[in-house]
Amino acid sequence: MSIEAQTVLAEQVAATAQAAGLVVVSTAEGKDFSDRPTTRFTLGLAADPAKTQLLELSSGFDINRADLAAVVKAYLAEAAKRLKSPRPDCYLTLGGLPLSFDKFAWPFHASSSGADSSLVHGEVWLEDGKERLLHAKVAASMTVTFREVVTAPEQPFAESFIYNAVRKILDQGQLELVKSGNRQPVPVTTRYYNPKQKKFVFNDTTEAQRREFLAAKVYWLSGVLGAGRPVWLLDPRDAQYLDTTLEDLKKTAHALATEGLILLAETEYAVPTDALMARHERYADDLAQALAFTKPTFNEDMRAGHTNM
Repeated sequence: MSIEAQTVLAEQVAATAQAAGLVVVSTAEGKDFSDRPTTRFTLGLAADPAKTQLLELSSGFDINRADLAAVVKAYLAEAAKRLKSPRPDCYLTLGGLPLSFDKFAWPFHASSSGADSSLVHGEVWLEDGKERLLHAKVAASMTVTFREVVTAPEQPFAESFIYNAVRKILDQGQLELVKSGNRQPVPVTTRYYNPKQKKFVFNDTTEAQRREFLAAKVYWLSGVLGAGRPVWLLDPRDAQYLDTTLEDLKKTAHALATEGLILLAETEYAVPTDALMARHERYADDLAQALAFTKPTFNEDMRAGHTNM
């Protein structure tokens, strides 16, 4: 990337970030999987620059391009709200697994195995308030057909559906959290996209399931991992994952507050009540069951020597 191009990109990011309530804390040169240049921006909350997240964009990316600008602006506006949470890197699965997402290397890169697909690598860690041990190194692969519905293979355009695909794969028991191991595949196909509605779809949930999800989210991300600090409830990524709307999530949050399980803060954020934290045995059991579901059982007989192969 030329110095001029770097300067233009840095100015674009700084201006868009400022409009979203963020500041550029630092910038650094990077390289993608194919050794092409990228720029890595550490973005912080304007009100609290110590709370940061990484944004990595490839060479030649133009934030102000007509078909790109709106998505980047929305992405940074969401990031500013998410950064107010105590653990903005953490998400919950429907099965009850609190996870952190780390070391995702953007943008997508072409498969080196000869397959006609695009990949992004990263790591997912179990965050249960104890020592971090269980994790999965993942390779999320985007098919050629799916690639056609993604405007750009960059972080602001793909991070949401990649994280949700990982959550969905864990819900299906097709991704194992281990202490060490090889990279595991996370296929991202058109089954996650509704062409008629032009939106991503991962789960068909009921109001009862969404209520359980939000309650568990507040329990884990605020009560266990966040020292009781407010967590953002109206995250568009959760709405996408649950196939619902932000308005429905808002109604669900108010229902939980009426039940006395959460206390709302600044409308969109919440902390747990003592009644919710008293459910610790229930959530620990959900987590244990969700972990057990991800462990493969097809080879147990072979391990015991009972095989006719």
